[in-house]
Amino acid sequence: MSKDKKKESNQKQELSEWQKRNQEYLKKKAEEEAALAEEKEKEKQARMGKNSKLLEESKKSSSDSDQNETVPDEEPSEKEEKSQKDDHKVKEEKEKKKKEKPEKPAKPKIAPVHIWRAVSILVPSVLVLLLSIYLLTPLSTIKHIEVKGNVQTQADDIKQVSGIQDSDYTLSLLWNKEKHAEQIKSNHWIESAKIDYKFPTNFTIEVKEFEIVGYYVTGEDHYPILSSGTIDSSPVNLLNLPETYLTVTFNDEQQVKDLITGLSSISEDIKSQIQKIELAPSKATADLLKITMQDTDEIVVPLSELSKKLPYYSKIKPQLAEPSFIDMEAGIYSTSLADKRLEEAEEKAKQEAKEAEKKKQEEKKAEEKKQE
Repeated sequence: MSKDKKKESNQKQELSEWQKRNQEYLKKKAEEEAALAEEKEKEKQARMGKNSKLLEESKKSSSDSDQNETVPDEEPSEKEEKSQKDDHKVKEEKEKKKKEKPEKPAKPKIAPVHIWRAVSILVPSVLVLLLSIYLLTPLSTIKHIEVKGNVQTQADDIKQVSGIQDSDYTLSLLWNKEKHAEQIKSNHWIESAKIDYKFPTNFTIEVKEFEIVGYYVTGEDHYPILSSGTIDSSPVNLLNLPETYLTVTFNDEQQVKDLITGLSSISEDIKSQIQKIELAPSKATADLLKITMQDTDEIVVPLSELSKKLPYYSKIKPQLAEPSFIDMEAGIYSTSLADKRLEEAEEKAKQEAKEAEKKKQEEKKAEEKKQE
């Protein structure tokens, strides 16, 4: 026995701190398991006791019912006392179980204020994270751009002048679409522009071009004059010209703009009859225009009074029986074009005669000087 004790003492001395703690833990665990087993055993016994009591009571009740014919009934007070005792025992057992099983503490509820605070921080953070991931992917620059309404201009030219780059973010284009639409109007053909967006990456550039009012003609070249008063720098192919059109023989920028402004208030009926407009300044009027109509009627009218006087042509025209010359320089009167041509021929002959006479006099004076 002494040898065994020495071995046990040596083993105890050799145990480390961790091993000691482990042994203590195992002991405690074994004790807890034994206590639990005892509790379970007690519960089983209590259940068995209840069942046995119930069986006994049922047997008693059956025996009592059998003996009712011969044995007098028990007093009602005794039965009530038994039921009260049984109820008391059941309550005691329930209380014991409650004491044996400690109730778990209820978890504290989170206040709604804290939930809303958390949501207000988490939701924006998640959105920012998703946006950052989206901007880092090639999907962020995918754009499908379509141009509508262009006739005289090319779609590529409109895209180029808009300033939209392939590398631009889709969100950037969506945010700055009004700015890009304004840039498109820098093209002299474009009167208005609008950019529409359709989910997810579709953009439509809708443009409205200035109308062609007429053509500035020099030699065989025809340059479009736009309703804005701008003359396009590129001549039109003669095959692409319409059957009837207005021609202008001067290209002064301000005069052309004033002409287009004046014509804008003239009815389409009169404008459609105009064939040619040229400058024909007189001594009294520097900006006098000569307008040749499709039916060979000729009208002279100051450019500054074009919108005021030219509309009277629609009232004068029904009174004219032949091609006529309508003078609107000072007042308004008309004469036949044949008479006007004779008058111009006579004036021209007189002018030529005066110039010839003047030339003779100059030659005569020159001879007299030589003789002297």
